[in-house]
Amino acid sequence: MKRLLFISNLKSGKNQIRPHFSAIIDMFVAAGYDVTVHTTQAAKDAYEVARDRGKDFDLIVCSGGDGTLDEVVSGLVELKAHPPLGYIPAGTTNDFARSLGISSNMVKAAANVLSGVPFAVDVGVFNDRYFAYVAAFGAFTDVSYQTPQQLKNTFGHLAYVMEGLKSLPTIAPHRMTVTFDNEVITDSFAYGMVTNSVSVGGFKSISGREMELDDGLFEVLLVRMPKNVFEFQAIVSAYLMQKVDERYMFFAKVSRIHFSSEEEISWTLDGEDGGSHKEVELYNMRRAIQIIRPEDKAELQKVKEEYEAAEALEQRVSSSDEGEK
Repeated sequence: MKRLLFISNLKSGKNQIRPHFSAIIDMFVAAGYDVTVHTTQAAKDAYEVARDRGKDFDLIVCSGGDGTLDEVVSGLVELKAHPPLGYIPAGTTNDFARSLGISSNMVKAAANVLSGVPFAVDVGVFNDRYFAYVAAFGAFTDVSYQTPQQLKNTFGHLAYVMEGLKSLPTIAPHRMTVTFDNEVITDSFAYGMVTNSVSVGGFKSISGREMELDDGLFEVLLVRMPKNVFEFQAIVSAYLMQKVDERYMFFAKVSRIHFSSEEEISWTLDGEDGGSHKEVELYNMRRAIQIIRPEDKAELQKVKEEYEAAEALEQRVSSSDEGEK
């Protein structure tokens, strides 16, 4: 009998998986798997379980938000042989699930684990750590994760702008030297992201349809320090429209990049604390692990439409609430 390790963060996304937990386990057992369940108890728990026990299973499945996925991916990368990974998203934004075409509906995502196919994805290396889809620094990158959920539900993407404006007066520029592909840039940046995802914090990738998860390249977006609210609004508007405003933004695709600064700068990895560093070396491990996603193109299109419909509903609710005020 095939063995399946199910790693679940029950607290992720306000306990979203709890009503479906038994049905999902039953689905895996009915498919012929001997299921071992591990519910995470603390930070790094999912990473340690995936690293220490992953080799003993034919399939790993994790459920939780992007942080849980980050830990499991980081653990599996350290194994000599990587069992395929199934993902049941249970977070708020589910950026990487969207990138892979995995439904935000947990029962559908569990069914995809059984019917989908392994897809080799890139994994990022950040100094001596790993990340699944984004490494970021700067005040505005925190906005995606710090914006209250109630504000997101009410105002949609405008909520991120509102939250970012609150932090604008306290933002300190980060003087950095950035080196990649024989090019060197020295400037003061408000924030920066090194990503491998079609969306980050709910915002779509700058390159849109050209984004590939298995090409060995990161997208790098660096934003110069805005001098006032108007420049900040111009930056946000360009980002929402998936455009690069070269007055304030720098964009490139790279496989390796180095950041150097005089002071320690705080980073986030997949929305989790990445520590403070003066020197950061990032490189892309091409097709490092396999994550199961839908095989059928029609199914991938359905999932894409599902996320777009959710966005449209969010925007309608936001407009309706604004009109009532």
